[in-house]
Amino acid sequence: MAKLKVIYGFHAVASRLRHHPETIHELYVDSMRKDPRARDFLTLAEAAGVAVRAVPGDRLTGLAGTSRHQGVVAQADAVELRVDLDQIIEIAGKDLLLLVLDGVQDPHNLGACLRVADAMGAHAVVAPRDRAVSLSPTVAKVASGAAETVPYITVTNLARTLRDLKDHAVWVIGTDDQANEDLFGAKFERPMAWVLGAEGAGLRRLTRENCDQLVRIPMFGTVESLNVSVAAGICLYESRRRIP
Repeated sequence: MAKLKVIYGFHAVASRLRHHPETIHELYVDSMRKDPRARDFLTLAEAAGVAVRAVPGDRLTGLAGTSRHQGVVAQADAVELRVDLDQIIEIAGKDLLLLVLDGVQDPHNLGACLRVADAMGAHAVVAPRDRAVSLSPTVAKVASGAAETVPYITVTNLARTLRDLKDHAVWVIGTDDQANEDLFGAKFERPMAWVLGAEGAGLRRLTRENCDQLVRIPMFGTVESLNVSVAAGICLYESRRRIP
């Protein structure tokens, strides 16, 4: 039997109950939580046909490996979004919108990027296999269900993948603090892939060189950089605003 995946947090577990309740083997809730949110969650579990076990909070902490479980922990089969990048490109066609992450290794940042990608209707999040974080329980919690809906594709060679995207007529646009063009004045169109690096490090040289266009996000205050998930949200929203 395959090892079960641990999922915790209201949003992440509720998403699994709505979309894949049959994969849940055990569902635990904090026996001390009687608030409206907990009651609504129990109603959702009952509607999904999943039995719930009430246990002490310290038991949940042991299961989740963290105290930030919000009183909800599930043990479930892993759900794989069985699509590859070529399939996504073919199915999405001229409407393709991708988020490519170069060097983002913090699970909270990946989870937030998946959540933003879902909200903006991105077709997938792409990252290099050797410089990326895996889909962990922390990622799933921060993603608030988006780890179940947005394909997360890791590739062996990011520069080659960007070239392949361009061969498929996908416009590859990266963010760079030193770029001459700013986001709001730049011209772009879909199909497109936004390429963002980790905060501080930015894009690697080969990644930058394989972008069709580089833009900077205008900054009007005193901070010098944005968290990658915030930058991703700005870029994806701007592309959706212009090209719904």
